[in-house]
Amino acid sequence: MCIVGVEDGSFEAFKPGQSTLLCAVGVGGDRVEWVRLGRVSVDGRDSTDVLLGMLRDTRCDVVILGGVSFAGFNVVDPHRIHGGLGVPVIVYSGEEPDNVSTLAALRAHFPDWGERWAPIERLGDVYSTVTKGESPPVFFEKIGCTREWAENVLRSSAALTRIPEPVRVAGIIARGLTRIA
Repeated sequence: MCIVGVEDGSFEAFKPGQSTLLCAVGVGGDRVEWVRLGRVSVDGRDSTDVLLGMLRDTRCDVVILGGVSFAGFNVVDPHRIHGGLGVPVIVYSGEEPDNVSTLAALRAHFPDWGERWAPIERLGDVYSTVTKGESPPVFFEKIGCTREWAENVLRSSAALTRIPEPVRVAGIIARGLTRIA
C-alpha cells in the first residue's frame, strides 16, 4: 500500500506575501518511495490546487493530510482531493480540532471566511484512536473510507511515534527546507 503524507514548512506569521513549502511523501511499507514539493501562499487559497498538481500522475492508495489547513489558514479541500485522485483522504491531527476557535479566527481575519470554512464544515465527525501503545489518542476525519479502515491505516503507519510516518517525514522535510533564521 502506498500512503501519502502531506505537511507544510515553516513560515513567519503575519507577514503578507509570504509562501512556504508543501511536502508530499509517498511511503510503501517501510520505505520512502518518492517526495514531491510545492509552494503555497501563507493564508492563501491555493493549497488544494497545488496539492492536486503535486499528486497528479502518482499512484497511491490513501492521502493523510497533516491537518485541514496549511501555511496558516490556507484551507485544503479534502473532498476535492478525494474527487481528484479517487482515493480516500484522512485528515490527521495530534490534538482534538477546535472548530469553534477556527471559525472565530476565520471570521475575524478573512472577508472570505465562509469559503474557507466550507471545506472544514463538510468534513463531518471527528474520530479518535490510539495508534501507538500507551500514547495519547490522535484525531481524524475521513473521506471515502470507513472509520475502521482509516483507523487501521493510521495505526499501521505509526511506525516510530503516534504520528503517521508519511506525515512525520513530510513535516521533517518541509520544515528542514524552510528554516526561519
